[in-house]
Amino acid sequence: MGEEGGGRSCGTTRELQKLKQQAMEYYRENDVPRRLEELLNSTFYLQPADVYGHLANCFSKLAKPPTICKVVGKNVLDGLGLPTLQVEIFCTVQNFPKNICSVVISTHFKVHENALPELVEAEELERSDAVSTAVRWVNETITEELQGLAPSNQAEVDQVLRTFFESKVQEDKERKELEKSLEDSTVPTPSPLTPPLPPPPPAKKKGQKQGRKDTLTEKPIIPPEPVEPILCGSMAIGAVSLAVAKTSAVLGSNPLYLNIALLKHHQDQPAKLTIPLLMVSLVSCGKSSPGKLNLMKEVICIPHPGLTAKQVPYIISNYLFLKKKKTFINEFLGVDMLLEIQKHINQAIEMSPPPKPETKKGHNGGKRGQQQITGKMSHLGCLTINYDTIEQPLLLIQGICANLGLEMGTNLHLAINCAAHELMDYSKGKYEVMMGTYKNAAEMVDLYVELINKFPSIIALIDPFRKEDSEQWDSTYNALGSKCYIIAGTASKSISKLLEDGNVGILRCSGLIVKHTNQTTMSDLVEMTNLIDSKKHIAVFGSAEGESSDDSLVDLAVGLGVRFIKLGGLSRGERVTKYNRLFTIEEELVQNGTLGFNEEHTFFYLNEEAEKTAMAGELPEPPEPIFATEVVEESAKT
Repeated sequence: MGEEGGGRSCGTTRELQKLKQQAMEYYRENDVPRRLEELLNSTFYLQPADVYGHLANCFSKLAKPPTICKVVGKNVLDGLGLPTLQVEIFCTVQNFPKNICSVVISTHFKVHENALPELVEAEELERSDAVSTAVRWVNETITEELQGLAPSNQAEVDQVLRTFFESKVQEDKERKELEKSLEDSTVPTPSPLTPPLPPPPPAKKKGQKQGRKDTLTEKPIIPPEPVEPILCGSMAIGAVSLAVAKTSAVLGSNPLYLNIALLKHHQDQPAKLTIPLLMVSLVSCGKSSPGKLNLMKEVICIPHPGLTAKQVPYIISNYLFLKKKKTFINEFLGVDMLLEIQKHINQAIEMSPPPKPETKKGHNGGKRGQQQITGKMSHLGCLTINYDTIEQPLLLIQGICANLGLEMGTNLHLAINCAAHELMDYSKGKYEVMMGTYKNAAEMVDLYVELINKFPSIIALIDPFRKEDSEQWDSTYNALGSKCYIIAGTASKSISKLLEDGNVGILRCSGLIVKHTNQTTMSDLVEMTNLIDSKKHIAVFGSAEGESSDDSLVDLAVGLGVRFIKLGGLSRGERVTKYNRLFTIEEELVQNGTLGFNEEHTFFYLNEEAEKTAMAGELPEPPEPIFATEVVEESAKT
């Protein structure tokens, strides 16, 4: 018995010695003894009040960097109650999984007002399929692909996402080819339909004098280009890329805009960051508005570059005497100025005179009674009002600014989102700028030139033509490029296509609207804005029509250093949330002493030779800048 007991004891001792030896090797390999000795010595000398808190802080610094352990996709609702994608990132932090952050991406789908029920239903099905596919991609494949990666390595994450997306594109291509081959083998190929010819020019009336418009035959319109294909589920790529960037910022206790700025500047922190200039939608008089006017989907206000995004309004404590009348002027700054203008627009609509009865022919020149102005809040966060002429909304804003003591072209400027692609009547081959009023592409150039000459405070035209009318883009840029920005939004190609071509100058314009949608990653956004900067164009960071309450795109705009940010109007929670985030960032930059200020509006008109030089990657001789205030002053003289 004793020998047996002694044998068991010796065996236990040998096992303990072996475990001790293994423990010593394990701790020595991880440098635990040395680090513990240093930590205990420093703790003794510091003698902190919370000993274990101090030890916990020190140990946390020695922990391994967090890595992604799970990515979760969910189907949620956007600001209009429509389905969209939410992505959550879980990381392994000190051996435990932890939910770090979530983001919601906006879909690329347009918001159609007064659309046919069949169109609405078809798009709802397409949207639902896109979101459900994106959720499946995230939860089944992407989460496995990203496991173990450090969220701080954005380039590696984006490369994994890009590779995954390319494989899905190839799968979709092969599936379509297989379907087409099966269809061709079973169904005889019908003869191609001949597209309808454009309507013949109107016959010249007897006795009509010959003139330029009568002798020249109008060119047939260029048919619309095929819609750029968007792979169902592609929003998963952009959403996950953004979520990883936000995760890295949260783990590093940094704001997202700073992480994006580090990405753009190759991890060198810029000394100053500027707040993009606001493009705030005031009224909408587009195709879906109740009035006759179609041309102005958005009338946009841009405060002076010298103002911060949000400043407390102050009152000038002196009186100006004009025509022997005492005029008290309030000076409104930043967003407060815009809120005051919007309030007066609302009052103008509420106080509009009731409609007068139609007079009989011969009384008062046979004119109809004045139409009552009505308005409703649109999904863009601004009022949709019924106006019948191009001048009416501009004169309304001009009058309100005059009453507030604000000088158009000095305190603020205007921009017009023309959304010309929505105005084309293909049966007539013309743009329907007002109900029953049609203009061909050449006449639209004259219309814009006349508009800018009459209202020189307009410093930007967005989508003045369809992308197919490249000749008219050239003409408009040549005529107005030295007076205002010509910006391509919907008329531009997708970011993926632009980066693939390496060229932003497909259309002659001053700048592009950049949006974070579909498969666009953070690396793509950085590359895109760098490309825009290199071509001497301006970048406008825009929000989608169907927005969510996620405010991350504001951080993207600040970090990327774009010139303008276009968020819609100052109404609707999903849009106001983004304005509030912009004000918060501005306050942080002021407190840190890193707020930079925007320069005056300048228009660098590049002729064709200089533009070709810029497209080739060579920097042309910088042209003499033309300031927006100079344009207004010159117009006032003439």
